[in-house]
Amino acid sequence: MSAPTAPDEAPTREVDAVVIGAGFSGLYMNYRLRDTMGLDVAVIEAGSGVGGTWYWNRYPGARCDSESYMYCFAFDKDLMQEWDWSSKYPEQPEILRYLSHVADRFDLRRNIQFDTRVTAAHFDEDANRWTVKTDQGETIRCSYLITGIGCLSAGQIPNFPGRDTFGGEAYHTGAWPHEGVDFTGKRVAVIGTGSSGVQSIPVIAKQADRLFVFQRTAQYAIPARHGTVDRAVLDEVKLDYDAIYDKARWSLGGFPYDIVDRSVYSVDDEEREKIFEQAWQEGGFRFVFNSFSDLRLSVEGSEMAAEFIRRKIRETVHDPAVADKLVPTDHPFGSKRTLIDTDYFETYNRPNVTLVDLKAEPLAEITPTGVRTEAGDYDVDIIVYATGFDAMTGPFARMDIRGAGGERLVDKWAAGPLTYLGLMVAGFPNLFMVTGPGSPSVLTNMPIAIEQHVDLVANTIAHLSQRGLDRIEPDPAAETAWVEHVNELAKPTMFMHANSWYLGANIPGKPRVFMPYAGGMSTYRTRCNEVVANGYEGFVLSKVG
Repeated sequence: MSAPTAPDEAPTREVDAVVIGAGFSGLYMNYRLRDTMGLDVAVIEAGSGVGGTWYWNRYPGARCDSESYMYCFAFDKDLMQEWDWSSKYPEQPEILRYLSHVADRFDLRRNIQFDTRVTAAHFDEDANRWTVKTDQGETIRCSYLITGIGCLSAGQIPNFPGRDTFGGEAYHTGAWPHEGVDFTGKRVAVIGTGSSGVQSIPVIAKQADRLFVFQRTAQYAIPARHGTVDRAVLDEVKLDYDAIYDKARWSLGGFPYDIVDRSVYSVDDEEREKIFEQAWQEGGFRFVFNSFSDLRLSVEGSEMAAEFIRRKIRETVHDPAVADKLVPTDHPFGSKRTLIDTDYFETYNRPNVTLVDLKAEPLAEITPTGVRTEAGDYDVDIIVYATGFDAMTGPFARMDIRGAGGERLVDKWAAGPLTYLGLMVAGFPNLFMVTGPGSPSVLTNMPIAIEQHVDLVANTIAHLSQRGLDRIEPDPAAETAWVEHVNELAKPTMFMHANSWYLGANIPGKPRVFMPYAGGMSTYRTRCNEVVANGYEGFVLSKVG
């Protein structure tokens, strides 16, 4: 009788493709490769269920900044018609239910391996295949490796002195307990006022006995007007979904908005104020797209919008001293991610909420009982780290990815990410990155960007198969030119006027390189279509096996 096989001796699986992640990207990639192309696909997911970002980000108030009717798949018309969103902006539980419904409807769980992380992926040049290792001791070999790991999935907490000494409960917003957290009667510290902080702070404030908000950067935030769309409006959208989605696909940011081509200088002060006010009342990203076209490119235009928002903050917050701390002055409007809020500034009028400005009193350390700044101690029961992510490249760095010749991806990207179209990397054949660095990704409505990339990947693999080819990678010169193009597009924008996670500035030691493609979804889509029409221009296609 033979001895049982040890976990590290598990037999190697051979498949056509490995997809990493089971969020929006992984689910649709699985559907395209498995169901429309008939490939043998293994999907590896770290969570215990589908959802990706929305599986992990369960913090209070978590929701999407894209309007619900656009934050969904468009590849199946029946799916679009049968799902009913409940509100203007989809909240995390509803998005997770939606993605679970998609997985059930198309039987996508059948080939997803949950509770498993990819630890390594090495390219075997002789076999022209990727060897993928997991933390379960498995080895999977595949022709095509596709990452659907998300741009904001590698949560990070700054290495505050004494962080491990805290004796209470501590949570990162990107890895929230699935059973939730009870703040009732508790003294709570929230460190960070980015997107997750802005969303969670109003909700936590209603539950906690005391809430201390430790603000690292004052933020511009636009009201969501979350409750302004009723059932009739959402039902009406379904009657014109084809046109709405086509408009979004060929738009700047993946939204079906009519982008106003109007300069802040084309109107007088009174009319400009009226336009800003109307956009403010509409709320959300419409404030950017439906007001003035030069907010994103003009320092002067950005400052006019910034001053309007500063006035709104001062009108909202009752205590002038608190309002002064909340007014952003160290970066232009539009230089960081535009935040969409519900009652964020109003929360600072609550008697149980204290704002701690870390620029005035820097955080010194985490203590066994709470947070110590240079001005004193704040004793708390719970610390919530709303401190963001190692964006875009961070999720890749958590895996040992090696291409031809054993080159490590982290070494190739040591000075910043190098890609062609944000899709592939020279020297890493048959590795596709859905919404990778150098693609529009986080500057767009993500499902629009994801579907475009997934379709491009699937069509590329089909193209190779139809022509008897089995290998594709970028030409190094095309990769270099694309990176230069991405950098040139970013230079005239407001994005270059602040230290943001778009440039990796929130991670100590990370290169300061603007990572997403700032040219807009329509321009990017056009360029990808041209690349394909020109015989996969910039790629090297070959037959190896």
